[in-house]
Amino acid sequence: MKGRSLLDLGALAAVFAAVFYALSRETLIEGALVTSALLFALGFVGVIIRRNVLIVLMCVELMLNAVNIALIAFSRARGDVHGHGLTFFVIALAAAEAAVGLAIVVAVFRSRKTVNIDEVSLMKH
Repeated sequence: MKGRSLLDLGALAAVFAAVFYALSRETLIEGALVTSALLFALGFVGVIIRRNVLIVLMCVELMLNAVNIALIAFSRARGDVHGHGLTFFVIALAAAEAAVGLAIVVAVFRSRKTVNIDEVSLMKH
């Protein structure tokens, strides 16, 4: 348990460092892309490492938000609003994913009494 809390603290420190690095950059796109890449990597590592379904869903949300940051940065760099519209679509998709994912988690928890990915197999009775 101690190792995981240190991993969480390190990940949080990396996110704050990325944000401060992004704010100190001269151009918006470089800093936003660095922040987006670090947030996406953090979410990807969370999906791979974590075994709790709720944490995995939160990491997927983090990855979608990282994509939104990149879309907004590219949209602002090009000077058009197409990226903003696509970002609203991704936000709506993330909300639907969260609603459906949480409904599935609740249904599985009621039948299996666990949300651990290793212990849950829908093919079992």
